[in-house]
Amino acid sequence: MKQEMMLVVEQKEIASTIFELTLKGELVKQMETSGQFIHIRVPRSDLLLRRPISLASVSMEESTCKVIYRADGDGTKAISELTTGDKLDVLGPLGNGFDISFIEKGDLVYIVGGGIGVPPLYELGKQLAEKEAKIVFMHGFANKDAVFYEEEFSRLGEVMIITDDGSYCRKGHTGHLIEASLEAYGQPKAVYSCGPTGLLRAVETKFADHPHVYLSMEERMACGVGACYACVCQSKTDPSENKKVCDEGPVFKSGEVII
Repeated sequence: MKQEMMLVVEQKEIASTIFELTLKGELVKQMETSGQFIHIRVPRSDLLLRRPISLASVSMEESTCKVIYRADGDGTKAISELTTGDKLDVLGPLGNGFDISFIEKGDLVYIVGGGIGVPPLYELGKQLAEKEAKIVFMHGFANKDAVFYEEEFSRLGEVMIITDDGSYCRKGHTGHLIEASLEAYGQPKAVYSCGPTGLLRAVETKFADHPHVYLSMEERMACGVGACYACVCQSKTDPSENKKVCDEGPVFKSGEVII
């Protein structure tokens, strides 16, 4: 972990209120594990708390990383106004990422994401594709205007999309995609997921006895480094113990914490 004033290479809106921000800096050399996040200082003096944003993609060759976020508050809206050549105060990479060490060539892997939980799954998919795993992505969005990165994910594996209102692809929730995938492909070697609490609970329930299910939790954070205990969740194995999402997570193995 280190702190750096990273260079804004590019910023663009890729869906309704969803922005892709490309940053460049030496910090990228430490971004080896998918599922980690960076802690961004908002470029406004009146907003003191940093904003945690998951890493969507990393290029070691170009020393760049991409984050994808929704501009739905004062902090993220301020970040969305940055343009090429601006500098951004970044701390990271932070957190515990996805474990893919046991995945081998040809292994079937399910990756389930919902809404703004989809971005960190892209770097995960890239790393699994390098291992030549067989990947099935299952993504849920609110509507057609919220869908992003479909083409990018399709280069890595099979992509299934579902929307709440049925305005794009089929109507329903990611649970329907999981059922369809199990019927079409069978049991996977591993399941990875990131998204709202309801989605994570559904994944954990569906694969309750599976040995390799990894869930990335979305929590509000303050310090981002485990010092303030603002983002704790309860341990499932020991109710008296709390785990910090920022440094012990955001990725937990199924059964570790109460979702």
